[in-house]
Amino acid sequence: MLPRHVQRLGRDWIAHWNGSQMLTLNSRVSSCMRWAGQYPWASFPLPVPVDFSANWRLPPFFGPWRQFQNSNWQLDNFTPSSCFHLPNRSMKSEGEEPLTKKRRLSGQHDASTPEEETNFLNQKEALCLSVAQNEEKHSSKKGTIKRHWEYFCQHSRTMKIFENKETDQSNTESEAKFDFTVMSYNILSQNLLEDNSHLYKHCRKRLLIWTYRFPNILQEIKQLDADVLCLQEVQEDHYRTEIKSSLESLGYHCEYKMRTGRKPDGCAICFKTSKFSLISSNPVEFFRHDIPLLDRDNVGLVLLLQPRFDSKTNAPICIANTHLLYNPRRGDIKLTQLAMLLAEIASVAPQKDGTFCPIIICGDFNSVPGSPLYRFVKEGKLNYEGLAIGKVSGQEQFPRGQRILSIPIWPKKLGEKLEAAKLDNTQEIVIASEKLSSKLQHHFKLSSVYSHYFSETGIPEVTTCHSRSAVTVDYIFYSAANDDTAAQPGAEDSFHGGLKLLGRLALLTEQDLWTVNGLPNENNSSDHLPLLAEFRLIEW
Repeated sequence: MLPRHVQRLGRDWIAHWNGSQMLTLNSRVSSCMRWAGQYPWASFPLPVPVDFSANWRLPPFFGPWRQFQNSNWQLDNFTPSSCFHLPNRSMKSEGEEPLTKKRRLSGQHDASTPEEETNFLNQKEALCLSVAQNEEKHSSKKGTIKRHWEYFCQHSRTMKIFENKETDQSNTESEAKFDFTVMSYNILSQNLLEDNSHLYKHCRKRLLIWTYRFPNILQEIKQLDADVLCLQEVQEDHYRTEIKSSLESLGYHCEYKMRTGRKPDGCAICFKTSKFSLISSNPVEFFRHDIPLLDRDNVGLVLLLQPRFDSKTNAPICIANTHLLYNPRRGDIKLTQLAMLLAEIASVAPQKDGTFCPIIICGDFNSVPGSPLYRFVKEGKLNYEGLAIGKVSGQEQFPRGQRILSIPIWPKKLGEKLEAAKLDNTQEIVIASEKLSSKLQHHFKLSSVYSHYFSETGIPEVTTCHSRSAVTVDYIFYSAANDDTAAQPGAEDSFHGGLKLLGRLALLTEQDLWTVNGLPNENNSSDHLPLLAEFRLIEW
């Protein structure tokens, strides 16, 4: 039985055509209507016939009319399954931060009142819940969406990833090759799930229990069978009692770093011992008791791995994993945490000949594509002069925190450590925050495995989807070889060899995910999707 206020929403949402037909919330999907030029934040099934008339009234839950009176309405092409989209420009993520993650800053102002925001968000959640219950009535089996592989190389051996992972490492060409797969996956800590239960009101309670979720997560890892796993939100007690032993039984060696504060989760990197051996494991703690800016307990982990194959140069691979701060209004902390991770990579990745070994950086960056933080990772530079602290991650379209980033961002004693790393005393290889300069830079020429938008439609890919958000925040970045056709322009030969992207497991749209009731669901037990890519190590 739906709550009374949700039932009322269904009765109040009425549109007339041909005199007697009505449009109600509790019907099956038949077409799609959305605000013109805006991306969806969630999908709501509605029936709209071919002869639909626009002569209908706005339901009361849409809030003040002033928010919508200047908007353009349009009907999309009618399709067998479609949705109603609420307005949301570009790749906006959480418009309201989870209660347990809030950190209010003094002097912040917002155009809307807290009461209006709360009511609007509660109404969105009520709609999610209503749609979820309605979908359950009309579907035989929920939670299954097939994801396909996208290939960038005709001879990729990942073609049989679900059938036969045996590969022939023999090589008849002049360059040495080593193919391997890497997964990045935020598996959703049970502790954080329970602390933020308002994000999962669309889910049935039994699907949120760890004893239900873990077998699903483990099965997903088994099926995808990656050679390297970069996992975030790995709860320490679950890692110690179940996760580590389960992965070891699958042939993985596991390294783990727990957060430094009260939150009992952390990051893990696990690799197949048949493919790699461990050279070094380097945990990174972003908390510094003597630096007020670094008062958060996020962590990272950097491994140096030796591929198990014969090569002339015997080059290792650097794998990094992190989960940056969530708070959308603390871009200064996010950038500083990223700087510390890159500084650690810079101390691990240099080779004797003055170049870097190939680098892969995975994680939940809590930043959206195109944001200043994202561009800094990919482009290697950022001029943050005049940049509002709340716009660094791009998570909010209209961030409340309008304080401008200070110059320099971090204090002098931290800056000296980040700037101190040199290679042969000539080349600066880590982030530089010049004295009284607003410019940041790094010399890792990184590409993103994913393009973040579907080329045919322009619809954004999403990596996480729950009651209040559907957006991309998870990434796999890598140092591309010169002949990597999937790399973005600008990747230079500052690396020893490099990585060629052979293929990737395609992501999904928000609409795709709501057809299976979002995340988590019966078969996908995290609120994030796993990212998976196949690489070829190339040496000269």
